[in-house]
Amino acid sequence: MTDEYTDEEVQRLQDAVDEVREQVSRRIVGQEQVIERLLTCLLCDGNALLESTPGLGKTTMIRTLADATALSFSRIQNTPDLMPSDVTGTEIVRETSRGQDLEFEPGPVFANVVLADEINRATPKTQAALLEAMQEGQVTVGDETHPLPEPFFVLATQNPIEQEGTYPLPEAQRDRFTMKLTLDYPDRAAEAEIVDRYTRQRSGDVAVERAISPEDLAAVQDLVRRVPVADGVRDRAVDLVRSTREADRLDYGASPRASMNLVLAAKARAFLDGRSHPDAEDVEAAARPVLRHRVVVDFRAEREGVTPDDVIADLL
Repeated sequence: MTDEYTDEEVQRLQDAVDEVREQVSRRIVGQEQVIERLLTCLLCDGNALLESTPGLGKTTMIRTLADATALSFSRIQNTPDLMPSDVTGTEIVRETSRGQDLEFEPGPVFANVVLADEINRATPKTQAALLEAMQEGQVTVGDETHPLPEPFFVLATQNPIEQEGTYPLPEAQRDRFTMKLTLDYPDRAAEAEIVDRYTRQRSGDVAVERAISPEDLAAVQDLVRRVPVADGVRDRAVDLVRSTREADRLDYGASPRASMNLVLAAKARAFLDGRSHPDAEDVEAAARPVLRHRVVVDFRAEREGVTPDDVIADLL
């Protein structure tokens, strides 16, 4: 796949990623597409915005992903009274032999996998604190800058039904998410299996083994970026993103960051499928989750019930 990795090394890393998917599936029934796209975001070293109604297993899915990758996990329950320091950490006064010293106490954002539950319930000031962490891989408290652990993966959730008392994410923060994923209700067979399985035991009772080390995960992220992409596939992604800026039913389109994320997602999807390079189908499969949160339909289209997914489908 690349001169710096032998075929045996590439195969070993692909097998490890496949095992991660298998381990997550031990606890999560169905939702194969969402699991694949979460892995895609992780391999891109990106972040994901997940929209779903309560009770569909978002927390369990992300905690299981952390368990299978041996990454530290933390959960932030966003509320209107949550302060930025509750997320990033704060300086506290400690008594030492030299007297009183200020010492930084890290917040829950200092983990490899951070679940920001109901992010749109946090105030804009608290959302901005998380934005720096996502954008820069660091937090600033006082005069000190503190690097976050690597890898660093934020998964933020939103409830699409209950919007009272929420603060919509600004465009700049939405653009920082590699993908926006939608988690649907399981089909009847999957729901029956969920009931049978988890009325006999708790989800935490299902053993999940570590499938990949943090070091190998970092190697996979590096390898995905090195996957070659044909000019025609790159042009397909660039032309698609550029077309969102001229679409009739959109107030505004996606930025060049969307083009980069779209190509990276296509590379990761090819890697997950065991292929050495992405094709146009990979770009098209990643288009909706990469673009749906980066475009805004105009008032007329919204009144007619047109969604960003509808517009993207037409552009495809």
